[in-house]
Amino acid sequence: MLVHYFHLALRSFGRNRVLTALMVLTIALGIGTSMTTITVYHVLSGDPIPHKSSRLFHVQLDPEPVARYRPGIEPLGRLTRLDAEALLAQARAPRQAMMAPGTGAIAVDGSATRPFKARLRYTTADFFPMFDVPFLHGRGWSAEDDAARTRTAVISRELNERLFGGRDSTGAGIRIDGHALRVAGVVDGWAPKPKFYDSESGHFDGEEHVFVPLSTALDLGLEHFGSSHCYGDVPVNDTRALNAPCVWLHYWVELADAADAGDYLAYLGNYSAQQQAAGRFERPANVRLRDVRQWLDHRRAVPGDVRMQLWLAMGFLVVCLINTVGLLLAKFLRRSGEIGVRRALGASRLEIFKQYMVEAGTIGVAGGALGLVLASVGLWAVRQRPASYASLAHMDLAMLLLTFVLALCASLLAGLLPAWKAMQVAPAIQLKSQ
Repeated sequence: MLVHYFHLALRSFGRNRVLTALMVLTIALGIGTSMTTITVYHVLSGDPIPHKSSRLFHVQLDPEPVARYRPGIEPLGRLTRLDAEALLAQARAPRQAMMAPGTGAIAVDGSATRPFKARLRYTTADFFPMFDVPFLHGRGWSAEDDAARTRTAVISRELNERLFGGRDSTGAGIRIDGHALRVAGVVDGWAPKPKFYDSESGHFDGEEHVFVPLSTALDLGLEHFGSSHCYGDVPVNDTRALNAPCVWLHYWVELADAADAGDYLAYLGNYSAQQQAAGRFERPANVRLRDVRQWLDHRRAVPGDVRMQLWLAMGFLVVCLINTVGLLLAKFLRRSGEIGVRRALGASRLEIFKQYMVEAGTIGVAGGALGLVLASVGLWAVRQRPASYASLAHMDLAMLLLTFVLALCASLLAGLLPAWKAMQVAPAIQLKSQ
């Protein structure tokens, strides 16, 4: 029966081509606009490490002075070096890593490639297994390398292609700001988006090309690229000194489950209380432990303009639906005579309703196909923007299917009132008016 209604819909489209085209175009504009923004929002708000995001937690402590303190105030998003190293040494989590971004001039002795600036990541040994970083060649370094301040590095696949032609460069030497380091491994195209592990250096910034032990970076005086916040006097004029009252390190831990997370949060509270008793912390224990999704929500990884565009696009879709309702109502009620004849010949109200809902759904599918084309154009336009996230604006299979589902649902919703009005047509009155 539905196939028969579909054939009737196609015949109806042929008799009312202009009106049908207007309805398809209206649906397409609404779907194209909304799917462009929904796709961008979907990409930016996605889980960058879905298989373990609930087991990775960002640590926050509150070492600031008691001045301006109020209960519930949000602590700083980074740790001092002293606190980060203390947590690392106490090793209350199976895996833990402290980290900071950096930048430096990269060169290879004897290479024709001129020195160039690259993004660096200073971190500790657990970074690679904790975040499931894949390796093309070699491996990361060990905790012993951290302690020994070993001059080692892990490089990206892109940098390996540029410096070594893509060959296995394990054991090869590179220079960072003139300092010689040995390559321990090559990362195989790892660049999670958003960059959850360090939101303050940019959620969607470019790939980091060199990873260096934090202890080595400090020993060599490599440049720190990220921001620092000092809440007291810096006696040695070095914000990265062990005892400097400055927060600049992100700290992440991997925990097995919610129970372990609760235990670790209690441990952070006890640590904070101990530091207060020792006179380092002035404020009452004020700690946070957020998993990946919670941390990204807290840091508002999705830009505010994208959120606003999403709401505007959905509003525009509603306007398009209202227009479609009017067009469908005009189209269906113009066929009152036809409806009256069908009712007189025995067609039930339910059959009339189903026929016109099939017609509305067919318009929706056609509008969805055209809307997909418009969304593709819209995403191309987004990729031309200078925004850091622009290159990520691509439609995946889920968004492709959602385009047609949304178009179909929207058209069926728009068709409810016109179809209900059509099924209310009285056959006797229509026959008398003929």
